[in-house]
Amino acid sequence: MTRRIVDVLIPVALDRAYSYRAPDDLELAPGDLVRVPLGARECTGVVWADNATPNPRLDNRLRDVAAKLDIPPLRPELRKFVDWVSGYTLSPRGMVARMALRMSEHLSPERARIGIRLAGPPPARMTAARARLLDALADGLAHGKRDAARDAGVSVAVIDGLIDEGTLEVVELPPEPAARAPDPAFAAPDFTPAQAAAAAALRASVREGFSVTLLDGVTGSGKTEVYFEAVAEAVARGRQSLILMPEIALTAQFLDRFAARFGVRPAEWHSQVSPRRRSRAWRAVAAGEVSVVAGARSALFLPYADLGLIVVDEEHDAAYKQEDGVHYHARDMAVVRGHIAKIPVVLASATPSIETEVNARRGRYRRLRLPERFGGAHLPATEAIDLTREGPPRGRFVAPRLAEAVKIALERKEQALLFLNRRGYAPLTVCRPCGFRFSCPNCDAWLVDHRFRRQLVCHHCGFFTPRPPSCPKCQASDSFVACGPGVERLAEEASALFPDARIMALSSDLVATAERMREELKEIAEGRVDIIIGTQLVAKGHHFPKLNLVGIVDADLGLANGDPRAAERTFQLLHQVAGRAGRESGRGQGYLQTHQPHHPVMRAIIAGDREAFYATEIEARERRGYPPFGRLASLIVSGPDRHSAEGFARRLAGAAPPEDAVKVLGPAEAPIAVIRGRHRFRLLAKAPRNFDLSGYLRGWLRRAPKAEAGVGLEVDVDPVSFL
Repeated sequence: MTRRIVDVLIPVALDRAYSYRAPDDLELAPGDLVRVPLGARECTGVVWADNATPNPRLDNRLRDVAAKLDIPPLRPELRKFVDWVSGYTLSPRGMVARMALRMSEHLSPERARIGIRLAGPPPARMTAARARLLDALADGLAHGKRDAARDAGVSVAVIDGLIDEGTLEVVELPPEPAARAPDPAFAAPDFTPAQAAAAAALRASVREGFSVTLLDGVTGSGKTEVYFEAVAEAVARGRQSLILMPEIALTAQFLDRFAARFGVRPAEWHSQVSPRRRSRAWRAVAAGEVSVVAGARSALFLPYADLGLIVVDEEHDAAYKQEDGVHYHARDMAVVRGHIAKIPVVLASATPSIETEVNARRGRYRRLRLPERFGGAHLPATEAIDLTREGPPRGRFVAPRLAEAVKIALERKEQALLFLNRRGYAPLTVCRPCGFRFSCPNCDAWLVDHRFRRQLVCHHCGFFTPRPPSCPKCQASDSFVACGPGVERLAEEASALFPDARIMALSSDLVATAERMREELKEIAEGRVDIIIGTQLVAKGHHFPKLNLVGIVDADLGLANGDPRAAERTFQLLHQVAGRAGRESGRGQGYLQTHQPHHPVMRAIIAGDREAFYATEIEARERRGYPPFGRLASLIVSGPDRHSAEGFARRLAGAAPPEDAVKVLGPAEAPIAVIRGRHRFRLLAKAPRNFDLSGYLRGWLRRAPKAEAGVGLEVDVDPVSFL
């Protein structure tokens, strides 16, 4: 009798599945999670398919599946999605499956929760601490041990003593739920006519199968509350919803708004969630016990039992692009997963990406507009400060007109935001006598001065070192001068200009944990901060009621490179930052400090003419054949030395299949030529929009020469970063 053979996909960097014999006592089906031997160890994998045509000569060499795990199987929709992402991005299927499994974190058995409750007579010896504890447990219910100790203000030793005396007993508590069920009718929203119409359309989309809708609303228009209605519809129909966010660890206000609408918070999925909570969430999602997940891009690969809706908030944000491992864009893959699962996808933004805007203009996506701020608030007025004519004094970075506006805002008891998208104190530190500059020993980059941490830091590899007391080259003491501003230097200047103001600097390297960030954002929202000094962290959906003034200190910063997306990114960032002002009371005011007041991006921001920017940028992209009117793929070759990396890059370019529709550019040294000690060369493949670029790349890699030891190749289809 021929034994049944199954192909098992294992979450390692391989594109193939391995064949195993299925024991007679195991009922296996595609999607089942199993333990299988791999070399000298056992690992977890997924039954991907039955092997209908096994090689009989290999039957005796095949090994048996060791066990089937008591975990819901991966549904066909998710397995098809894994195959699609692998094929499109040229990533090994095992690595894509790994994102869906997260093996070590989520498949281990959960520890039992231990509780206590009253079980016997009061103790012979009563103390104040024991009395408080017994009073806290007087309801007769089981309580978590540590929770009871905290609520009664006693030590765990007090509980242990009462257990030993028989007054308390130990019980096993049921697993803590990953998230409680949201109530779609908990708090009915009070909508404007435009919001009500958009909400009704989104509710209808949940009932109609696959569609993509752009929820296009100005900053402060209530986009979140509107797409909550689509979530409410999905919950009411017993289906799951995924809300993707670019900075989930920083969005305390979003979680509070969700709770205000649905009575509970959603399940969270991001890197700041503890492994134990992630394990609980993974299992609950797979079992259908969680209705709504709010997560970072990796939440797209969770094994939903019945996914009915995907929302991509701030869909334009570059943080949705995964830059290492599997190179994928979560916004685009959300549309793919929605299409495979036949469910609606909602893309929300005040500044849609060029790709999404073009899809909406050409009718591929439906557009719902929210043209006004909620509650009748006005959009901020924005002015340019031409730094060539009215710049700040030497050694300063806040122009006099902006400083005067901040002073007036403080006198009115309003908040001001000074925005600079540059971390640290200064981007460059130079020795005044000899010109020595601190550079990273591992990267082709200067070290950034971080005064608050008293370190010089590389923002590419993480290298850091204390700033020495004397110059390593000329030995001069106290000779270092900071060149250019970062947020720390801007905070120092604001303290000098406004000594009585309460100032807070917000930057990813200044906040140790997501919880600390949430506390600081809460302080701002409650008006306990006068001046906010921030990087792009403050541009992502935060609502500060008392903020009416925004000053962008270096509006030109994002334009100073050869990135084809530079204008789009700069426009989106400046528009989002300026949109923080005047969201609740008063008329917001924004100032752009710029050396290029006539640049199309600056003109569009100042005039509030978003359509002018899109018209200009779309025309330029179409003329040059850049996305979304063409396709790009980046091939980065890296090696331990310049010679080996460049040599392989040239041989790789020579192996490119001849194809009239494809233009191969390079190899050229990457803009950041060395990162983490590895030398980098880049090739760029450019093709028409409807060309199968992934297929072309697969053919190219089959013809590619073998790389020598230590030389690596990364392929990025649809790149976002060009560094």
